[in-house]
Amino acid sequence: MPDDTLSPSPVDLVPVSRPQPEMEGDYRPASLSHIDPVHAAINARIEAADFVYLMRLTEALNTTLDLRTLLNRTGELIRAAIPYRIFAIFLLDEASQELRMRFQIGHTREAERIRIKVGQGIVGRVAAHRQAVLLNNVHDPDNPETAHYIPASPTVQAELTVPLINKNKVIGVLDIESEQAGFFRVEHLHILEMTASRIAQAIQNARLYSRVTRQAETLTVLHEIATELTSILELDPLLERIGLLLRRLIDYQMFTIMLLDKSGRRLVTRYSWRFGQASTPKRVIPIDTGLVGTAVREWRVINVPDVRKDPRYHLVNPETRSELVVPLFYKNRVIGVLDLEHTRCNYFQERHQNTLTTLAAQIAIAIENARLYQQVLRHEQQLERDISMAREVQLRLLPPSVPVHTNGEFAARFLAARSIGGDLYDFVSYDQNTTAIIVGDVSGKAAPAALFAALVSGIMRSAATQKPSPAQLLTLLNDALQERKLESQYVTMLFCLWNDQDRSLTVANAGGVPPIFCRDGKVTTLNAEGFPLGMFPDAQYEEFTITTQPGDAFVFVSDGITDAESPAGEMYGSDRLTSVLCGHRALPAEEIADIIFTDVARFQGGKDRFDDETILVLRVR
Repeated sequence: MPDDTLSPSPVDLVPVSRPQPEMEGDYRPASLSHIDPVHAAINARIEAADFVYLMRLTEALNTTLDLRTLLNRTGELIRAAIPYRIFAIFLLDEASQELRMRFQIGHTREAERIRIKVGQGIVGRVAAHRQAVLLNNVHDPDNPETAHYIPASPTVQAELTVPLINKNKVIGVLDIESEQAGFFRVEHLHILEMTASRIAQAIQNARLYSRVTRQAETLTVLHEIATELTSILELDPLLERIGLLLRRLIDYQMFTIMLLDKSGRRLVTRYSWRFGQASTPKRVIPIDTGLVGTAVREWRVINVPDVRKDPRYHLVNPETRSELVVPLFYKNRVIGVLDLEHTRCNYFQERHQNTLTTLAAQIAIAIENARLYQQVLRHEQQLERDISMAREVQLRLLPPSVPVHTNGEFAARFLAARSIGGDLYDFVSYDQNTTAIIVGDVSGKAAPAALFAALVSGIMRSAATQKPSPAQLLTLLNDALQERKLESQYVTMLFCLWNDQDRSLTVANAGGVPPIFCRDGKVTTLNAEGFPLGMFPDAQYEEFTITTQPGDAFVFVSDGITDAESPAGEMYGSDRLTSVLCGHRALPAEEIADIIFTDVARFQGGKDRFDDETILVLRVR
């Protein structure tokens, strides 16, 4: 650093233009052979001081890639060489072509918020003309450069401004002001120029590092957002979460999600966030109105730096200055828009636009998934109501009670594998002493089986009014189902007649599980053969009659009982059924039915039932 005693007198330079060195920022004094020994010594001291300063500067700049730290260190180093009180580093916003104060010492808050256009004021002219300016009297009427001076502070008397140039591109300006006229000297300019050439490169490195870091963080956040959004299937919580997650990427002040209504002609606000407060105003905007409507009609992003200058802007928030609208696309159609607003002009940059465009596709998918989920949920709720009603109807089709006879005691149990089932059972009175016992099993499960079971039950009851024998009734029922034939639908049915007067049981079977009865500890299976109903035309069914004795116990079941599986895959089978029946034949019919049901459930060990389960018990008194 040159000693003050060796410094030339203060001068005014307007503007300053120096010969370009071989390398940007290098300072090389004239050859010592052309000057006298005194000046040679002075130049040598200057060169040594320059070298020390540049070493300190390079060391300070190379130890950080954080822009704020870099600017702070730059200010400290320059202050050690030039005892300033007012200092600022302006950086250029390429989009708006404005210089913004990114670091300052001694300026007021009002001055810090000033945006200077390139070419405006001393700072703007230095950026425009790429030449330093030294004014030792900013109020000198004889100096034409003072006409461009912007009085940020009334106490300022002198100003020194140097451009920041990197790769032949102006990126900002270094500016020092003094409250003392004639304060700046040529060596101050020299120091600032040396500093500027190196700080410009360091700033670009810090910006590049910041950009890469920000991009990496953005990608991480985008991944997190995409993952989280796919897990939210309710629309309102999803929209609220979108608003919160976006704030991790863009520091907006107002945000709205608008979705197209069914007509596709109006945008309806579904979520809104304004200055820290979330709300959902019921605002509707036709798509031929405002910037949001333009984004929908033209299928493109709308980025307006100053809405006051755009005639398309539809005033909603008076504070808004800049607005970014991104359409939401799903399967080649627009479903809505993301609308971001800010109170500062030129706030939304290309990186904001790119980030939001990338995320918009995922948001659109998440919104449609939530909509589809809600639609499916509504359908499921309606289906549940329909199934509940169908189950109520099915239960009402089953007999409300078992018949009461002197010599025969009955019990019935039914459990559907699903909400509604395809099993059916019934008791039909032929006369005072005769009751028909019916156990049927429709092919399939759930609603289709239940509907077919209702059809079969109606036809069967209609045919039973003629009081046919069991074999005759099965033939009538088979013929009726052939007339109403449904593809892949059939029913197995066991039809028996209990005559309470003579204690006889007549049995006919259309593919059902044969009835089992136990007498004196011995088991007999009543085998009667016949095709399932509705499967083949002109089917014939056999029947036979058995005379019972007091103490006999009969069980009629659907195949959901015998085919029930344990967790190991073993079937319950007829042997277990007969063992339980014979082991408890002396008990009332109700208790026998309960014991069989409990034993089947125990055997299944909590495994889901795959078929409907029906049990009818007849015990001869």
